[in-house]
Amino acid sequence: MSSAAASLRAAIHDALSVDGALVSLLGGAKIYDEVPRTADFPYVALGESRISDYAAGGEPGEEHQMTLHAYSRQGGHREAHLIAGALLQALDDAPLSLDGHQLVNLRFSVADIRREADGRTYHALVRFRAVTEPS
Repeated sequence: MSSAAASLRAAIHDALSVDGALVSLLGGAKIYDEVPRTADFPYVALGESRISDYAAGGEPGEEHQMTLHAYSRQGGHREAHLIAGALLQALDDAPLSLDGHQLVNLRFSVADIRREADGRTYHALVRFRAVTEPS
């Protein structure tokens, strides 16, 4: 993983951990890079990243596709939709500070909300696209 990707991931985690609306929906700052086995629902997990070259005019840069996962077991899709909306509000075009890199932009891409095979867990996948450059 690139240092920009690690820095972006840390900045996203930090921003979500202090977002009042999201923390309220989750019942605490339950945003995980690695989900504990005993995690209480609902929670958000930092998920997959796809990084690609985004050099422009000889200047280095990276494009990041980042997936966040929100899990709920409160009957129905409602809570998963609300958490997905809170993620969008917290991160879309957020001015995050990255260590050693500059965030050019961070934009919402797509969200999918579905019921998992267990029949009681609702899963929101919320994807963002970011572009970073070295500082």
